[in-house]
Amino acid sequence: MRTSDAPLVERMRGFGTTIFSEMTALAVQHDAVNLGQGFPDEDPPEPVLAAAHAAIDAGHHQYAPGPGIPQLRASIAEHQHRFHGLTYDPDGEVTVSFGATEAMAATILATCDRDDEVVVLEPTYDAYTAAIAMAGAVERRVPLTPPSEANPSGGWRLDPERLAATIGPRTRALVVNSPHNPTGTVLTDDELAAIAAVCRDHDLIAITDEVYEHLVYDGAHRPLATFPEMRDRTVTISSAGKTFSATGWKIGWACAPPPLTAAVRTTKQFLSFAGGTPLQHAVAHALTLPDDVYTELAVTHRERRDLVAAGLTHAGARVYGSAATYFLVADVSAWGYDDGEAFCRDAPARIGVAAVPVSAFVRDRPQVADLVRFAFCKRTPVLAEGVARLRGLSDHRR
Repeated sequence: MRTSDAPLVERMRGFGTTIFSEMTALAVQHDAVNLGQGFPDEDPPEPVLAAAHAAIDAGHHQYAPGPGIPQLRASIAEHQHRFHGLTYDPDGEVTVSFGATEAMAATILATCDRDDEVVVLEPTYDAYTAAIAMAGAVERRVPLTPPSEANPSGGWRLDPERLAATIGPRTRALVVNSPHNPTGTVLTDDELAAIAAVCRDHDLIAITDEVYEHLVYDGAHRPLATFPEMRDRTVTISSAGKTFSATGWKIGWACAPPPLTAAVRTTKQFLSFAGGTPLQHAVAHALTLPDDVYTELAVTHRERRDLVAAGLTHAGARVYGSAATYFLVADVSAWGYDDGEAFCRDAPARIGVAAVPVSAFVRDRPQVADLVRFAFCKRTPVLAEGVARLRGLSDHRR
């Protein structure tokens, strides 16, 4: 085959358009309520918007420094100390990125060589898999144990023995996503302690995705970097997008000790270099807002979660508990589907609702074949309409 016939390198050929974009396109095509892709349908808080407008009016239109504007790096450092008791030097340990996805890619590209192994928790967000493939590294998955039918609210749990058995001589890094997308699970202190022990015992780099850190409804989020001897081997990644309903702004960050920060900055500068200068100024202000802004956000989303959970339950679905994030998972087999992906491809046209199959996040698809992820980060009237359409499923069963 000529090079022109297959320009995409082999390691990336398994990646096409993401399932999130596919479901959103179907939602648009059929004017469906989009409970698939995880983005809000409302504006950021007014003080955050005002700060963005002020930054534009002040003429902040040119390149920001590669690591991010000093004001934002200082705000991120203060945020980490204020909420988690973690101390970082804004100049040498905080890097602003073009969203959390870039921070994750830059970290993996910087720290993982060809044939190194990177351990991830499954279900797995597809951006991790793609970044590992771009680095030429090898992904190893540790499946979380789903809740039982008898206790659907029990959360998806990590088996420490299964994790330890996955570590090998070429393991370089461990990616931890908590609060976890798509399951809504928050890892417990015992689970995080087991991860920390594995990282210490095998001299691994921990890369944590904590973008839902402020969207926790049951229990509490604890960063892995707060565990003994973990701060100096952890790259802690988060962003403003989920916290402030500004996913399109793509302002993320990575906090890490100086050697890891230097590595991340080396690769990051050749990805986006820098972006969103006025928005960086706005997020610098947003992170200083009082605690009630964060608390009210969580209260609002908890109410939305409960609305969708009640609607799904009323429609006959078994709903798994969601302690955090924008998402909850439900079993759609009661609606005549043993294949969640088939349901998700039918539902936009059939009942006017879009969702995402959990099978898109796993390799062993039969184990989660009938599970579907629903996003509840929409305004209440939109969710109410989606719930009403889901309640009509009894009239549309096969």
